[in-house]
Amino acid sequence: MRESRRGLLCGLLVLAASAARVRAADAGVPAVSFDEAVRRAVENNHDVARAATAILSAEGLLGKARAVTLPEVETFATESLIDEERVFGTIVAQPHDQLVVGATVSVRVLAASQWAAKAHAADQVEIAKLEAADIRRQVSVATAQTYLAVIAARRQVEVDERARDNAQAQYDHARTRFEGGAGSRLDALRAADVLATDEVLVERSRLVHTLTREGLGVLMAADGPVDAAAEPLFEVPAEDAGDLSLRTDLRLLTAQREAADRVLRDSWKDWVPEVVASFAPLYVDPASTFEESSTWRAVLAARFPIYLGGERPADRKLRQAALESAAIDLDQAELRARAEVRSAREAIAAAERGLAQARVAAGHAAEVLSITETAFRAGARTNIELVDGQRRARDADTAVGRAEDLLRQAKLELLVALGWFGG
Repeated sequence: MRESRRGLLCGLLVLAASAARVRAADAGVPAVSFDEAVRRAVENNHDVARAATAILSAEGLLGKARAVTLPEVETFATESLIDEERVFGTIVAQPHDQLVVGATVSVRVLAASQWAAKAHAADQVEIAKLEAADIRRQVSVATAQTYLAVIAARRQVEVDERARDNAQAQYDHARTRFEGGAGSRLDALRAADVLATDEVLVERSRLVHTLTREGLGVLMAADGPVDAAAEPLFEVPAEDAGDLSLRTDLRLLTAQREAADRVLRDSWKDWVPEVVASFAPLYVDPASTFEESSTWRAVLAARFPIYLGGERPADRKLRQAALESAAIDLDQAELRARAEVRSAREAIAAAERGLAQARVAAGHAAEVLSITETAFRAGARTNIELVDGQRRARDADTAVGRAEDLLRQAKLELLVALGWFGG
């Protein structure tokens, strides 16, 4: 019997030491507000940084497309040496040493396909910016969900620790009575069993809390776990707030569809001839019989490929397919977005009803536990009834925490579905 009590004491001392280490570790974890967590995640997240580089790439492609439509200027200089000058009588046909300096200025007078390509490249820049905005939204939403998960995990730790503390008090009482000869060994063992079970639940909930804080730190690009400072307050939009124009994903898909439509409508420009005008002044020193010292040439050239093996009709079919695919994606996303709004509102209503009932049940369970504890200490209730009351109270508190988390998540989902958060 003494060995049994000694083993129980040693186990409880080990658990107490473990709890002390956990509390010491928690003290070194920084806590941030909800808005601060989202802001730092958007600023530091690597996916957002990659999206910024995609914008730079799109702007570079736009610069190249614009350069094709602008005038081009180039200069050149050559110096020629031959073994001896070529003469015909007294006329020098080719000097021994001759310098030629010239320049060429050319501009596309008509370049419909290149002009269209510049407009298409500008569309891609806007699409890249919208993609970056949507990635920021995704990071914001993931950070917000993880932040709420940290709060829910911390709430569960508090519930399990409170149940563990109650079990500890019950165990101390049962052990004192048993050692004083007023209680039974069976009551002490039952109390020890409940205490050990609650300690396991505490360790499990603490692990979940630790993992969620690590996840929040990863999203914020922090080199370590980050804790939630306080619960955010979400304002539920009115029922008539159904405008989805703020959603970055829908704006992105709309821009992609419009860009694909522009590309298709510009297909006729592939059949327009390309006309280039150029002007080339030339300076030759010394002049020769066939080359004067100062000359110039102006050229107007037109180019129109007549047959390319069916390439242009094939390009049009590809553009038509891209437009139809973009339209399908947008239509599907709009249907899903409206469904998300309706589902989120239903989830909020259900979560509010569930939370109200869970709080009522928790209040009843707490009252039952209090009455049972008083009756047990007076000898009017058994240890089994007390253990059952403790478990019911713990389960009721857990249900309240889950209901609160469901309500917070549902409110966040509604804001996200409407585009009010992370947009």
